[in-house]
Amino acid sequence: MPLIRFTLRQVEAFAAVNETRNFGAAAEQLGMTTQAVSQLVSELEALLGFRLFDRTTRRVDLSSAGRDFLGSAQTMLRHVQAAEHAAADVRNRAAGIVRIGAPLVLASSAVPGAIRSHQATHPKVVVHVRDIPVDALVDAVAAGDVDLAVGPDRAFGSDVSRQVLFESQWVLWCARNHPLARRRVLRWVDLHSVALVAAGRDHERSVAQMHLSAPEGERVTPVDIVDNISTAFGIAAEGIAATLAPAYVGVMAERFGLVMRRVIDPEAMRTVCLYRPTARSGSPAADGFAEHLAQWLPTWSGRAMPTQRR
Repeated sequence: MPLIRFTLRQVEAFAAVNETRNFGAAAEQLGMTTQAVSQLVSELEALLGFRLFDRTTRRVDLSSAGRDFLGSAQTMLRHVQAAEHAAADVRNRAAGIVRIGAPLVLASSAVPGAIRSHQATHPKVVVHVRDIPVDALVDAVAAGDVDLAVGPDRAFGSDVSRQVLFESQWVLWCARNHPLARRRVLRWVDLHSVALVAAGRDHERSVAQMHLSAPEGERVTPVDIVDNISTAFGIAAEGIAATLAPAYVGVMAERFGLVMRRVIDPEAMRTVCLYRPTARSGSPAADGFAEHLAQWLPTWSGRAMPTQRR
């Protein structure tokens, strides 16, 4: 059965006349002429095949058929208004779903904090967090598995853009009773004979990259590699080994009772970036959250980096 092709404007005119019981008042409410409202109602009646109102020179009353149709017309208008409000929320970045990827520390500390801050002003935006290994972040953005990602500086193609958010120094994390904990500042040569555990191949490669130019006898090589930073911290907390990681992981390292020691000559930095797709347009909600991250995360990084203390 084909649908009757009446318009929203016709239904609005019908609802306004029903509410005011006067064509002139309905016209004023809708910002139209009385003739235009009368024509809209007449067109709707012709399409429906029955009269909506019983008209006299003094009164405008709903017909029996009009009363039967009124509930459906009002329900339709409520749904249309709800759709308009939803569209306005999406357009104004006030609603939507955002998928963000980040490695473990950022996914468990920085990103949840950014979500809570964003929800204070955008309560209808839902953000889903996926913890993704560092080396898979850029590919996840390019493939559309996530809308955006936050993580260390990595190579990227033309289908992904990169925005630098902040830098964090590579430091040593060790137990308070570790021999190196007595030193205020360390040099890379001091770590040559120290047992170190690396968190993932990403950390192993980062340490190796720092020392490509160092003499063979002075290069730092981890004695063990584990998948997760929390495992490396657990090993370090027992004094079995120390670990190298960016200073911003202090939000997690201090929970293990670890202390931070600067490493200089040279001072190595980790760059944390925001990755977004270029091959497809982001949703207004994702664009809004990305802008929020770009402002919020640099401030978070300053709070997350602990002051060096004994």
